Amino acid sequence: MNLNALKHKEEIYALGQYLLGFVIVGLVLVGIGGTIYKVISPDGWVALAFGRSLSAGAASLGSLILIAGLAWFSRGWNSPHYRNRFSDLLVLSFAAAGILYLGQLMLQGSF
Repeated sequence: MNLNALKHKEEIYALGQYLLGFVIVGLVLVGIGGTIYKVISPDGWVALAFGRSLSAGAASLGSLILIAGLAWFSRGWNSPHYRNRFSDLLVLSFAAAGILYLGQLMLQGSF
């Protein structure tokens, strides 16, 4: 095997990793966006949890407070000292949610 063929294999492997990472980031973004939509939409999870008696504005405000609280809670995860399997599980969960939301969007035409 010559050196040139080995370089091509390494470049193809690197390109595959890049494309896989790009797909995973896209799925995570769709998963996060879809989850936020499911939470704050007028027929979303917060409105269903509190009933139809709340207005859509109040449900949206409550869900935004919930999202802000989760964002504040997750701010400590940036440190490498706290890196554990939970962060990997969280990313993969949002990627799986992204796959489900894309499948639902393709089959039903809406979330």
